[in-house]
Order: sequence, then C-alpha cells, then structure tokens
Amino acid sequence: MPMSSGTRTLLQELTGWAAAGVIVAAGIVHLDTLKDVVRGALEASFPAHMGTAATSGATERDNERSQAPAGGIGQVEVQADAYGHFHSDVEVNGRTITAMVDTGASIVALSHEDARAAGIFVAEADYTHRVNTANGVARVAPVTLERVRIGDITIRNVRAAVSEPGRLKGTLLGMSFLSRLSRFEIRQGTLVLQD
Repeated sequence: MPMSSGTRTLLQELTGWAAAGVIVAAGIVHLDTLKDVVRGALEASFPAHMGTAATSGATERDNERSQAPAGGIGQVEVQADAYGHFHSDVEVNGRTITAMVDTGASIVALSHEDARAAGIFVAEADYTHRVNTANGVARVAPVTLERVRIGDITIRNVRAAVSEPGRLKGTLLGMSFLSRLSRFEIRQGTLVLQD
C-alpha cells in the first residue's frame, strides 16, 4: 500500500531530526578532537615563526595549559552586561586589560592600544595579514602571547593578532584562547569558563 504524502513528509522530518541528533551526539563525544582541529587550523593560519614581537621563547611544555589552582579546576564566571556582552579584566603577559569574550572571534584580537598597554609593540612591517571586521578589512600583526590569564585560568602561548591603530575599539578574547579550555558555556546570562 503506497504511503500518503503526509506520512512521507513525517518520515522525512523524523529522518532529518535523527540525523541532527547523531551529528550533535558525535560532536559531544568528539569535543576534544574538534578543539584540536580548531587549534590546528589556527596554527596553520598564524604559523609559529610569526609574531616574534610577543614571543617569550617558552618551551613546548609551556604550550599546554597551566596547572589549575590548588583548590581544584580553575573556573571563572562572567556576567553579561546590559547588551548581553561578556567583558572581563584579562592579564596579557602580566598586564591587565579589559576584553570582551567573543566566541565568534577565531583568535585573540588585541586593539593597538591594548597591545601597547600589555607591553606588545609591533612595527608597521609586522602588519602582514588582512582580516574582515565589522568595520571592513583591516591589517593585523600576528603575535604569540606568552600568557593570558582570566581569574584562576591561565593559558600559555596563545595565538593572537594586533590590529592597526584605530581599527578595533577593544580587545576580543577569541577561540585561540577559548578552544584550549575544557569547557565554556552560557547559563542564564552568565558565561562560565573552566580550565
């Protein structure tokens, strides 16, 4: 007996939802692998030999996360502002700046002014990459940050880029930092980061 068009449509929808469920489940199961893929893509975009202006010469062992504090896993909670953005004080190479946590940014993007405040000085010749921003195309200087700390969480050797003067109003704490955390999530207007 042939299927009605309604039954056929229902089966197609159920098949689509089942496929979506399988994709989500695979993403959860393989979260660490996905993070490694993102990290590898970032490293391919910004090779290690670039950005020596901010590189400290740390060893390969320092490339991993720092140890969690003695009390256990490092966790930071950041409250959303009135516009739903997450701003926090962040230490870059031991100097404090304010950054917006941005999962839509592929790397840590420092404004020219914040980079100077953090002791990172780039020359005109260092602006070797172009990126698309909300304000159009801008040139950036790839760098490696020796240490990025937010609350009890410290990540070493973080890929980043410094924007041209006046092109970025503030610093974005993007995926080159966030992808190295064990998890991050938003719960009822609070961003939770965990080492």
